[in-house]
Amino acid sequence: MTLSHTLWRANQDLAQASLEHPFVQGLAAGTLRRESFVYYVGQDAFYLHTFARAYSIAAAKAPDWAGFCALHALANSTLDELRLHEGYAARWGVDLQAVEPAPATRHYTDFLLATAWGEEVGVTAVALSPCMRLYAFLGQELARDGIPDHAYAEWIRTYSDPACEELARQLECLVDRYASDMPLVRSTYRYAMLCERDFFQAAWASAQL
Repeated sequence: MTLSHTLWRANQDLAQASLEHPFVQGLAAGTLRRESFVYYVGQDAFYLHTFARAYSIAAAKAPDWAGFCALHALANSTLDELRLHEGYAARWGVDLQAVEPAPATRHYTDFLLATAWGEEVGVTAVALSPCMRLYAFLGQELARDGIPDHAYAEWIRTYSDPACEELARQLECLVDRYASDMPLVRSTYRYAMLCERDFFQAAWASAQL
């Protein structure tokens, strides 16, 4: 079993917690309150800027040309995702330039940047991997019985697309190439999974106030 698969399997409790979270279930059913999604779009756009930066920092540290190119390609895919968020923002009336990171967002982005600057490429790939793998998992699970026709169908369509799965696998290949199974790697992966769960919770709670 590869390291990336081992890490994912070890954190199935958090993957399931995200899948069952009312924010994600609201996306699935089309019942999520508009305020929650608007909040999420802004916070996720802020997060993705940091995600792209972390890829670029890791690329600069890559020990070989193949890793350098792979990490830059993944950074470019994040920029493509940001353009998707710009489309969401335009349709949902979100001013991305005015977004201030909430505590859950800042905890996650600070963690990613600290890891990218302070650790080797393998550990940074481990910190980035849960986001990619979790979103592919959520998209596939939500689309399992077909993609419904409601306001959040585009979100489900995007993350259930085979292209999302392929990007997750590309990043996991870097985890398997550059990281080793050690306590720091396991704790880094789990912390990122916890940040993902808390990110959904913050978006859900934003509309409950």
